[in-house]
Amino acid sequence: MAKIIGIDLGTTNSAVAVMEGGTPKVIFSSEGRNVTPSVVDPVDRVVGDVAKRQMVLKPKRIIYSIKRLMGRRYKDKSTETDKKLLPYEIRDGRDGMVVVEVEGKTFTPQEISAQILQKLKKDAESYLGEKVIQAVITVPAYFDDAQRQATKQAGEIAGLEVLRIINEPTAAALSY
Repeated sequence: MAKIIGIDLGTTNSAVAVMEGGTPKVIFSSEGRNVTPSVVDPVDRVVGDVAKRQMVLKPKRIIYSIKRLMGRRYKDKSTETDKKLLPYEIRDGRDGMVVVEVEGKTFTPQEISAQILQKLKKDAESYLGEKVIQAVITVPAYFDDAQRQATKQAGEIAGLEVLRIINEPTAAALSY
C-alpha cells in the first residue's frame, strides 16, 4: 500500500512526515534538515535552502512568504499590507486574484507553493524509495475557504491527491 505523507506548508519553513510503526516520522530534506525553507526561485525552479541563499543577490526574484497570498484577492487589505512588506512584484491577476511577477513571468501563489510541495514530495520519495501520490496538508485555523482551496490546488499542481486539508492546531492535537 502506498504511503500517505503529511505536509506542514509553512510561511517560513515547511516539513513533511510519514507514519512509521504508528508514529509520525519527520523526513529530512536532501540538505539533511528536518525543515525546508518555503523559499522559491520560480524561474530556475530552485526551492529551499539553495533559493534562500540567493535572496540577498536576487531580492526581486526570490519568492518567500507566499502562504500570505494564498487565495487572496489583489484588492484585499492584507494584500495592500503585503505589497509594502515584500520586495517582489505582486500584481492583479485573472479574476482579481493575486499573482507574483518575476522577470516578466507571472505565477499564482498556488504555482509557487506547488514548487515547495514538489520538493517535499521528492524528498519523501527518496526517503521511502517509492512514489508518493497522496498527502494531507495543514493550514492555519484562520484560513478561509478560498485559502483552503488554493492550498488544495497547489497540492494538485504538485502531482498530489490531497486527501484532506487539516487545521494546524487539529494536526497538533492528533499527534497526542
